[in-house]
Amino acid sequence: MTFQRPANLASLEILRVRVDDVTMDETIELIAAMLAAGGAHQIATVNPEFVMAAQDNVAFRATLAATSLAVPDGTGLLHAARWQGKQLRSKVTGIDLTERLAAESAQRGWKIFLLGAADGVAAKAAAVLQQRYPNCQIVGTWAGSPREPDQPVIANEIRRSQPDIVLVAYGAPAQDLWIRRYGAGLGIKLGIGVGGTFDDLAGLRPRAPQWMRKFGLEWLWRLIRHPERWRRIFTAVVLFGWAAWREAQRIKRG
Repeated sequence: MTFQRPANLASLEILRVRVDDVTMDETIELIAAMLAAGGAHQIATVNPEFVMAAQDNVAFRATLAATSLAVPDGTGLLHAARWQGKQLRSKVTGIDLTERLAAESAQRGWKIFLLGAADGVAAKAAAVLQQRYPNCQIVGTWAGSPREPDQPVIANEIRRSQPDIVLVAYGAPAQDLWIRRYGAGLGIKLGIGVGGTFDDLAGLRPRAPQWMRKFGLEWLWRLIRHPERWRRIFTAVVLFGWAAWREAQRIKRG
């Protein structure tokens, strides 16, 4: 049995980066299909920073293009799709997907490994998930890094744990490049880059209030709490928005 992307799975390109039009429920069912099919799969949680980074990083752009699924993690992508006269129905963020996977793990027995973040953070995130979803199968955690010297230990931990899903929190593009390079060789059935999700779960980086998330104002929350990150936020909000709007105008002109 081989996993095949459904023929009716709509997608669009935003600044040469593919984004799939999937909801959270659809994402979970596609994950179930990937795990049932066997082989090695990768999901990218694409946000505006990904798109901008991919403009000058050929390896990153190729990695995103090769993923089994590229979910829309960011309100900016929904706006960009609408400017093109197309649709991305909803966000599928890294942290929401992680929590949903923990819940599904409790029901379906999926084994999950948390890789990345600073020492102890993945373990704390795992403890939070296990408290919220008591029967979820988190079979291992490790900090490590994408650096070559760390790979033998990481390989041993993953092979020992035999997870179905590895959530990688190195940040983009490192996490996504790592999954593409090492995932199949380590027998990882599904690798997903989840950015700062472990920090969020561990309480190191509180999420924006629900009303701000609803209106796509997470960027403002991050700017208020971490003004030193203004360059990244400027890139993700202003530079991405301008580039995506210009692309949409070119598409409409034909």
